[in-house]
Amino acid sequence: MSSAVVVGSGPNGLAGAIRLAQAGLPVTVVEAHERPGGGTRTSELTLPGVLHDDCAAFHPTGVASPFFRSLGLERHGLRWLWPEVDLAHPLDDGRAGVAARDMSASVASLGVDGERWRRMFAPIVRNFDDLMDEVLRPVVHLPGHPVTLGRFGMKAALPATVLARRFRDDPARALFTGVAAHKFGRLDGVLSASVGLMLAGSAHAVGWPVAEGGTEAITRALLAELAELGGKVVTGVRVESLAQVSELAGGRPDVVLLDTAPAGALDILGDRLPPRVRRALTRYSYGPAAFKVDLAIEGDVPWTNEACRRAGTLHLGGTAEQIAAIERETVRGRMPDQPFVLFGQQYLIDPSRSAGGINPIYAYAHVPHGYDGDATEAIIGQVERFAPGFRDRIVATAVRGPADLEAYNANYVGGDISAGANTARQITFRPRVALDPYALGVDGVHLCSSATPPGGGVHGMGGFNAAEAALKRL
Repeated sequence: MSSAVVVGSGPNGLAGAIRLAQAGLPVTVVEAHERPGGGTRTSELTLPGVLHDDCAAFHPTGVASPFFRSLGLERHGLRWLWPEVDLAHPLDDGRAGVAARDMSASVASLGVDGERWRRMFAPIVRNFDDLMDEVLRPVVHLPGHPVTLGRFGMKAALPATVLARRFRDDPARALFTGVAAHKFGRLDGVLSASVGLMLAGSAHAVGWPVAEGGTEAITRALLAELAELGGKVVTGVRVESLAQVSELAGGRPDVVLLDTAPAGALDILGDRLPPRVRRALTRYSYGPAAFKVDLAIEGDVPWTNEACRRAGTLHLGGTAEQIAAIERETVRGRMPDQPFVLFGQQYLIDPSRSAGGINPIYAYAHVPHGYDGDATEAIIGQVERFAPGFRDRIVATAVRGPADLEAYNANYVGGDISAGANTARQITFRPRVALDPYALGVDGVHLCSSATPPGGGVHGMGGFNAAEAALKRL
């Protein structure tokens, strides 16, 4: 009987393991950390009883993932919770752009650009499921919905800065540019609009929910599904070679999925990789880093704008022009005085994360790759810019810089939580140019991490697609 080993237990690794187990393969997942989950863990980082998401926090692609939907993870206790306002982007003049499942709320917040916003995103919302089926697959495939994909692609190919100029006023321009900044890269290059279109469209189509009790609830549900199928997980074991995989499996498994960054695949496979693949993985580039600050605060955040007080997620960076300049400097390796900050208030919709009136706050800034400074004050300063008095409500702080993030998860090379720079080339072809982007040229071994299509996000589709590729080769 064929057997499989999956190295890494992030959402892609677990999704790949589940798909292989569904096909009848005995599957063992091997995880270096003592707790499975990769970027989908939740911990008491500041005070006892106050729950913080270690990395991933908001899950539009999770709730929209075709594979996750097919599993019915709700029967394993996963419960999605939606904020009243999915995303808010405050400005210095007191206004804020809003993205919500209720499109009319966004239209109302965007004034003269409301109807333009509706016209841009209505087609994405209308065809959202079909579009997700296309964009969550390898780039090279036969489209099942070519018209939908083509219409989306015409706008997605543009620079985000160009598409933002279709709006006349700052709230809409900033709102779109802030969402596009999830790209972790320059916003004036081709394809940089793709992330903004997809994530803003998802806010209206499915929302930006959180998992009740913390992101680790997703991991628990996936582990329960895998256990039902007979799969097992071994933690606390760092895989360093393919020979070690064979030892763990009691013989060379027929399928090996690596939920690792390309750097991890290079370490594990070494000289077994064909020279052309080794060269491609060696040249694979990593992007800007995250600098994460988790805070415990007393009460709520004193936002100047009322909509921000109801938002699950906020983007702090000012106008579209300011954000584009910030991201450009970050890519160049220069730490901006006022970095772009993603800010989370999950407790507003999930009070189980709070303890005795103390609420958890999630925040990270975009910083240069491998940044070794301290961005804590810069992050707090960005919050104070739009919520004066915030600093006085902080009772505890936990900080993770790029080096800490890489120590937490080896896939975050240099603090890059996207597992690779989102350049035009690597958005289109990652981790290398190949008809099968998951294959590594070593019999039975496939890469399945966020370094493969469709890239970052808690959706499991990299693992599912890699498992499908492996099953076809069997």
